[in-house]
Amino acid sequence: MFEPAPFRSPWMTDDLDALRSHTRAFLEKETAPHLERWAEQGAVDREFWNKAGDAGLLCISIPEEYGGGGGSFAHEAVIAEEQTRALDDGWGNSVHSTIVAHYILQYGTQEQKQRWLPRLATGEMVGAIAMTEPGAGSDLQALRTTATRDGDDFVVNGSKTFISNGMHCDLLVIVARTGGEGAQGLSLLVAETPGLEGFNRGRKLDKIGLKYQDTMELFFDDMRVPAGNILGGEEQVGQGFIQLMQQLPQERLIIAVTAVAAAETAVRLATDYAKEREAFGKPILKFQNLRFELAECKTEALAARTLLDHCISLHLGGELDPATASMAKYFCTDKQCEIIDRCLQVFGGYGFMTEYPIARMYASARVQKIYGGTNEIMKELISRTL
Repeated sequence: MFEPAPFRSPWMTDDLDALRSHTRAFLEKETAPHLERWAEQGAVDREFWNKAGDAGLLCISIPEEYGGGGGSFAHEAVIAEEQTRALDDGWGNSVHSTIVAHYILQYGTQEQKQRWLPRLATGEMVGAIAMTEPGAGSDLQALRTTATRDGDDFVVNGSKTFISNGMHCDLLVIVARTGGEGAQGLSLLVAETPGLEGFNRGRKLDKIGLKYQDTMELFFDDMRVPAGNILGGEEQVGQGFIQLMQQLPQERLIIAVTAVAAAETAVRLATDYAKEREAFGKPILKFQNLRFELAECKTEALAARTLLDHCISLHLGGELDPATASMAKYFCTDKQCEIIDRCLQVFGGYGFMTEYPIARMYASARVQKIYGGTNEIMKELISRTL
């Protein structure tokens, strides 16, 4: 399960190699024995977050002064790659560390950073972001959840769906309408959910894949959140859409990271199976058609890896633009789905059995082309640069 990466990316360093080994050892001990049980309960154990914090894997790209690891996006990418190669698609660390923590780091007041980031880094708090609503997905300007000022509070009403980490979240960044229609009416409001009146978790959503990823509906019924919890302070009311747009490239890039790691893992699994499975008296890898299929898959995975490495290098240098991040997200997730489908075919009927990892990877891959902005939206964003 824990094979080395097929290629060493140019942005890798000795420090990142050590992190890769550390992450691999942690996941082998703390996730591998529990995957089946977590799939049945629909979420990782809450205590797992604390263990990940103790291991230094949470908020690794957040500065040390706020309790983080002082690393970069490259550190987040290594953890995400190893999680994917470990066949672990349930731990929502990318949402927690790569997305939520960075909204707070980038836009939070000094007091907000000091109050929330250290608790996210230890696992005391689990972070989630509530964007999508039953009637609004990629079109963020159509969001209807409202936050109305009432004295020292905002009163929040509405609902959200498809919220990763929704079951365990203690800290929730809510995209809410504090003003009129359109982009200028949106703000980011941070709620500490334990014991919060008016905050209700709905049903655990039954997905075709990502079976133990914690994904829920959330409801807000006259939920009162202090006005001081507007991300960045009250002067940032109405700046939510701009804040979202500035952070989405990193979100889309981390999706591309997991897509490429999954494609590479699928090629490895299929190749190993083809060496062992026999038909007509010889391993099926001896058949030219199958060898050519896997050769094409390996080549296309490397092409996706090359684009990804280019984008990670740009991002580390502060030069990744939204259109290029969109290219990585759509291309890598498209290739992930295509390659996993072709690799599943190598397994024949066994590829359709969920006891085989390739079947679970096939089911989980499909959402990669949907969340983080659908691939159709990615192409629309790219087309605006033509």
